[in-house]
Amino acid sequence: MERRIMIEAGGIGSEATLAESETAQAIWDSLPIESTCNTWGDEVYFSIPVSVPLDETAKEIVDMGDLGYWPTGNALCIFFGPTPMSRGDEIRPASAVNIVGKIIGDPKVFKKVSSGTTVHVKKADVTQQGDT
Repeated sequence: MERRIMIEAGGIGSEATLAESETAQAIWDSLPIESTCNTWGDEVYFSIPVSVPLDETAKEIVDMGDLGYWPTGNALCIFFGPTPMSRGDEIRPASAVNIVGKIIGDPKVFKKVSSGTTVHVKKADVTQQGDT
């Protein structure tokens, strides 16, 4: 079953798909979420009511559009370009994150989001398919 979420902040919105992992499931189960976002280079992150350790998906360098869960800050992260820790064009979180999903479409729309903006994450309004 594909699990889609909608992330909205400051008039910017994008759908994303959640991965098949225990961390992604914990995030799905905690929806809807309202939080206040922070920015760090080309990353938006915000605290969520999920607390899990690093898992088998953990990475120190991520891809454009990845959604990561950062255990250090109990935060969901949206990656759309280099951060202050990046070397060259890589996208490097402050520390390892669990990869929990992917933005659908252009993740760079989140460049317009500033720190202090309220962010809403909810299950997307799509017809859920049964297990195949």
